[in-house]
Amino acid sequence: MVVIGVTGHRFLDEVDRIAACIDQALQRIEEAFPSESVTIVSPLAEGTDQVFVQRALAHRRVHLVVPLPLSPEEYLEDFVSGEARALFWRLLARADEVIHLPPAPTRDAAYAAVGRYVLDRCDVLVAVWDGQPARGPGGTADVVALAREGGKPLAWIRPTSHGLEVPHGPLRCETEGSIRFERFPSTAPAARPHL
Repeated sequence: MVVIGVTGHRFLDEVDRIAACIDQALQRIEEAFPSESVTIVSPLAEGTDQVFVQRALAHRRVHLVVPLPLSPEEYLEDFVSGEARALFWRLLARADEVIHLPPAPTRDAAYAAVGRYVLDRCDVLVAVWDGQPARGPGGTADVVALAREGGKPLAWIRPTSHGLEVPHGPLRCETEGSIRFERFPSTAPAARPHL
């Protein structure tokens, strides 16, 4: 079994490009971590999490684990789009496991805790990250930094529309730094215990 964790920005431009990079990341993960089963750990946040989970579910059978930082009703207060709130409920209904994390003293602490939960349970992390510092505790940059400190394999999808010129022509995720694979094994790792 390979366990894939997801982190990334809530607000995304060029979703089609990011989705294509997600597909490339999933293919590379399957090659680097050959396994009959795939588990995804994602809190189904608006943006990256939802795009990633939709792409994975569209192409393969996955075991979906959803850790929630807050109650669903409280969590959805931070979603901007009504479409994202509706998608959250649809994806949550497809979850194989829903984990309600212990209450945290603040919202920021709850988000930091869910980021750590995802990171602690995955074999490889997929991050859609603009490369900028975190905008709050537990943000994407913090999760990526912790993954790197811990030597976790990382598929970093870097959006190209955050103040950068987007290249024209066919999508080439591995150019212009838009996707990078860090610490990917050349052979399958030893089996990990189930979540």
